[in-house]
Amino acid sequence: MQTPAKSILGKFVSNLLRTKNPDEFLEQSAAGGLKKTLNAFDLIILGISAIIGAGIFVMIGSAVIGTAERVGAGPALVISISLVAVACIFPALCYAEFASMIPVSGSAYIYTFATMGEFPAWMMGWVLMLEYAIGTIAVASSWTGYLIKLFEGFPMLPEVIKNPPVWLINDYQTAVASNPDAAIPHIFGIPFCINLPAMFIITVIGLILLKGIQESANFAKIMVFVKVAVIALFIGVGAFYVRPENWTPFAPHGVKGILMGAFAIFYAYIGFDAISTAAEETKNPQKNLPIGLIGSLLICSTIYALVTIVLTGMIPMSQIDLKAPIAAAMSFIGQDWFAGAIAIGALAGLTSVLLVLQFGTTRILYAMARDGFFPPIMKKVHPKFQTPWVITVISTILILIGSLFINMQVAAELAIFGTFTSFVIVCLGILLLRKTEPNRPRPFKVPCCPWFPILGILFCSGLMFVALREVKTSAMLFPLWLVLGVAIYFMYGYQSNRKQVALKLQKAEVEPKKETETV
Repeated sequence: MQTPAKSILGKFVSNLLRTKNPDEFLEQSAAGGLKKTLNAFDLIILGISAIIGAGIFVMIGSAVIGTAERVGAGPALVISISLVAVACIFPALCYAEFASMIPVSGSAYIYTFATMGEFPAWMMGWVLMLEYAIGTIAVASSWTGYLIKLFEGFPMLPEVIKNPPVWLINDYQTAVASNPDAAIPHIFGIPFCINLPAMFIITVIGLILLKGIQESANFAKIMVFVKVAVIALFIGVGAFYVRPENWTPFAPHGVKGILMGAFAIFYAYIGFDAISTAAEETKNPQKNLPIGLIGSLLICSTIYALVTIVLTGMIPMSQIDLKAPIAAAMSFIGQDWFAGAIAIGALAGLTSVLLVLQFGTTRILYAMARDGFFPPIMKKVHPKFQTPWVITVISTILILIGSLFINMQVAAELAIFGTFTSFVIVCLGILLLRKTEPNRPRPFKVPCCPWFPILGILFCSGLMFVALREVKTSAMLFPLWLVLGVAIYFMYGYQSNRKQVALKLQKAEVEPKKETETV
């Protein structure tokens, strides 16, 4: 006979591991009211919007030459990119199978709930917040840097715009390193810095998302056209200045450098999985989602490889600039006229990345709110725009607050760890669902299963393990983020979800009674 304590513990564990049938998510989606407007081309644009941005215009420099905490790949970064593309293709195939089978908002959070249970799903959602929301902060900081570079090209502008006070662009660390006596306001002895341009663009993107997904997709198309045109121009012009001797030494730090270069450039691929968060707003998701996921990944990996080959061939590795590698490379070969175009392309690229990351943030939170992890008001859909407007407003405000405190480099690395984790979990989820529901219709199936999902797990966890030994600050903060997620779940999420489950059970009991009375 079971003791009461064992019975309570068993029920508690059962709740933690309670899975939801995919059909429940589909029913929830049908009642949700989000507008279906996206096609395969829109999804590819969203993918390119997410991938072509900070990786090319910012992170490619540190991936080549390294930072204080990690070595770079050198010209061998092209191998790192190939490695990342291979590491991503396996999770992309897994995302495609899940998204075609369960085409609802929520991405990896939903897939985890369907395969592993409630608590793992909450933690997956919490990790996705790290990937999307913290990633947004890192990209917004880069956006500010390129905006100032663009302003510098207009001599008629006031000096305060071309060279703003460091406390208005959150450049505190750089200012103190170069000038310890920099004039920075202090409040109660604490230096006060804000990133005003970053806060501005985050707010604008929030308003666009509030208006609607089709408006967001149209905006993304314009941004993608501008940045791809600039990158094509860079490749076309830079190819004439390539000197093969700049590719020597090809891999100055050997295999370790190639692996750390892969870790750094992985930042570029953060958000491509956000395509799956648009499943509920996609027409014919069973066909269009796999095309969007895999198509955008292949297109962007090719572009990254070409840019890397040209960049490392036209300028010695020691001369590559960390903050604006492409613009600095064009200045190095005497093409200063191109700096303005680079700045415009970078702003377009970073803006489109912000759009996708903030979009992903809102859709993950919306899915979690529908499952009862947040107050009911957070799942409200706007009656006119048919967007989750409360979640959009709240997430925008939280990202604005985060932009006041978080260092860009640390934010980028934390976002990478979040991405690795979500990729590993999605690959594992495919293996589990193939076992638990082998007969469920799968409009798209991962080929060579279980080997492709296993390879995705090995590639992503291997790169994460190598990076954890090198990047000390984010390696400490990532576990702290997970602990905070556990604490919030047990203090609020668990009880809130129990209420949601109880209400659903009550509703299920009442409906049959009504039917009986009617008969």
